[in-house]
Amino acid sequence: MTTALRPPPAFHLLAKPTGATCNLDCAYCFFLSKEMLYPGSRFRMADELLASYIRQLIEAHTVPEVQIAWQGGEPTLMGLPFFERSIELVEQYRKPGMRVTYAIQTNGTLLDDAWAAFFKQHNFLVGISIDGPRAMHDAYRVDKGGQPTFDKVMRGLGFLQAHGVEYNTLTTLHRANADHPVEVYRFLRNECKSNFIQFIPIIERVPASALTQADAAAQLAVPGQVSTAPWSSWRDRPLYTQAGELITDRSLLPEQYGDFLIGVFEEWVRRDVGAVYVQMFDVALANWIGEPPGLCVHAKTCGLALAIEHNGDLYSCDHFVEPAYKLGNILETPMIELVASPQQQQFGQDKFDTLPQYCLECDVRFACHGGCPKDRFLHTPDGAPGLNYLCAGFKRFFHHIDEPMRVMAGLLRQRRAPAEIMRLYQERDQRLAETFADAGRNDPCPCGSGKKFKQCHGRR
Repeated sequence: MTTALRPPPAFHLLAKPTGATCNLDCAYCFFLSKEMLYPGSRFRMADELLASYIRQLIEAHTVPEVQIAWQGGEPTLMGLPFFERSIELVEQYRKPGMRVTYAIQTNGTLLDDAWAAFFKQHNFLVGISIDGPRAMHDAYRVDKGGQPTFDKVMRGLGFLQAHGVEYNTLTTLHRANADHPVEVYRFLRNECKSNFIQFIPIIERVPASALTQADAAAQLAVPGQVSTAPWSSWRDRPLYTQAGELITDRSLLPEQYGDFLIGVFEEWVRRDVGAVYVQMFDVALANWIGEPPGLCVHAKTCGLALAIEHNGDLYSCDHFVEPAYKLGNILETPMIELVASPQQQQFGQDKFDTLPQYCLECDVRFACHGGCPKDRFLHTPDGAPGLNYLCAGFKRFFHHIDEPMRVMAGLLRQRRAPAEIMRLYQERDQRLAETFADAGRNDPCPCGSGKKFKQCHGRR
């Protein structure tokens, strides 16, 4: 029997009713290989488990609101009747006065009028996975036959828009789109009409043994060094775990990540503050004002965002669905005991406890907190383990936004809208434009960079 500690009043749980099963074959998807954990499974959540999951999730929460979140794989493969049944069970087990909200993350390719009508009726928040304009999206997001999926995703998005469904967009960042921040952002804002945008960096780790077996060359996973992935299909992939000292050539480079976020930020801070919500910017602002960031990646600790598989197995985190991080099965041990178990609490605390001294002394630790543990596989300059692969990108971005974040934090403390910063940027840009107008091509750039004007702001 698991020794339970004091349970949390609330937690986030991603339910995977189809496990890792998906109708797409995104080249970078770490989760597709998780099918190997359950050989012979049909990968469909049974009604008995569905009822137990919803009942236990509701019972475990001592706050007046609970969210039921579906993910995969591709959860819509379960079919609409499964989700209609989940609504019935919520009504059966809901506590008096409790508000239950619904969210689902989908690739959007199977959505139609009936799905959209259902989501609208029950106020679902729908996350749509799309990686940018057609060419960038189709670079890696293909179906099982290797065919592009952009048109199918946009068609599904159209159904959501037609029914007035609340949705956000999730964009993975990789080699195909990371050098085009403004183009990607404007596409999401203008073409997808997305008012809430998430960017997820792709860091695809590979054990050296996998590359050796495939007779592929390997290099150490230090910033700027990559190796070609030895598999081209989900059928060829080894079981993905958070291990390995290599990254694939699809993976984002640290500096790319920082520069991408900066590029988007410079567009957003001038035009869209208060109108478009970029998750990373919201998280940063929370850290600048000293509030909980609402995202475990840049929180001091983690452990309150778990994942449940199609058979009831509960794991510490969506990124750690692997044997070492399996807490148990909710059909055998009550969910709340697993969530409050010493193993899970230690998992969350380890995020802080294992920070190297290099991170503890960093001037942007308050905004970063070491990033996600899954990405902390490099060594610090003095040789200590536990440095986040994205460290250089984090530093570049957080240093860049320090001044505007201080301004927006100050506005909030004065009970003023952060959107006021856009006027300040407009005034500054006007002053710079007037200054640049008098600069000769070979003069030092007025911005103070030390470069000639023609090599800096005067570049055509």
